[in-house]
Amino acid sequence: MKRLVLRLVLFLILAAALVAGAGWWYAHRPLALRAEAVDFTVPRGVGMRQAAGLIERAGVPVDARVLTLFARVSGRAHRIKAGSYEVHAGITPWQLILKLSDGDVSQGELLLPEGWTFRQVRQALESHPDLEPDTAGLSDAEILARIGAGEEHPEGLFFPDTYLFDKRSGALGVLRRAYGAMHVRLERAWAERDPETPLGSPYEALILASIIEKETGRPEDRRMVASVFANRLRIGMRLQTDPSVIYGLGPDFDGRLRRVHLDTDHPWNTYTRAGLPPTPIAIPGEAALRAAVQPEKSEFLYFVARGDGSSEFSRNLADHNRAVNKFIRNGGGQ
Repeated sequence: MKRLVLRLVLFLILAAALVAGAGWWYAHRPLALRAEAVDFTVPRGVGMRQAAGLIERAGVPVDARVLTLFARVSGRAHRIKAGSYEVHAGITPWQLILKLSDGDVSQGELLLPEGWTFRQVRQALESHPDLEPDTAGLSDAEILARIGAGEEHPEGLFFPDTYLFDKRSGALGVLRRAYGAMHVRLERAWAERDPETPLGSPYEALILASIIEKETGRPEDRRMVASVFANRLRIGMRLQTDPSVIYGLGPDFDGRLRRVHLDTDHPWNTYTRAGLPPTPIAIPGEAALRAAVQPEKSEFLYFVARGDGSSEFSRNLADHNRAVNKFIRNGGGQ
């Protein structure tokens, strides 16, 4: 009887060892994917069993029941995290479980450059292959409401940067982050403003920063360009900045600014109207924000592009006209 019990125990130990060995082999065996990479998304609130089924149906060659069992035995089944994942050929079931429990989600990225308009921002978001276009069909006002913005106009409200996001997440989420980032930068710049600034609010600083962003070819000229606009604002002189006129013309502008454009009045025409335009004209970067609130001290009232990205600054109209004759006879400076 003792021999029978001993044999049974040995058999069970051997069987357990074989099962463990087979399990170890399966868990560490590279999976042969049908494609170089497979994407899948684990929604929030989904358990391991449901997630394993989603993974199998996405085309990852695993047995959902076995994958679930391994996750439970390892104590990681309750630790899986929602998100979008990308697996590549050669991944093992065990690495897959680690990926899920560590939240090693796949990410996309989107660059919002300085100087872009909100129309360009929307186009980039809604055409991005890794983003759900949940802004499509919404008006600008509806988008602002959904991200919790209190402004009436979206232009200039989103900080230019490279944004990383979980693949298949929504465009609104990226906008919400970009809006928050701009709010932080703008408030910080406003808190450090020159006490003699002619600007009356952070929003006015944002408007001027957007003009500086569009008018500046070289970073080292930003604060001097800002000084020209600050000096004009102080004495009530019109800003006469071409980019604001172009912005007001809208998407139909053909790229050539004519005299008729400068003479046609609209809210963004700083040749026909005094003061700042009613909204920003683009998204400014942090350097432009700081230039707007901390301009260089100068007596300059004019500047003109030299053609190499830099600007020539003048204190009076006579000097400015000479600079225009020298650098660009057909316009392009202030």
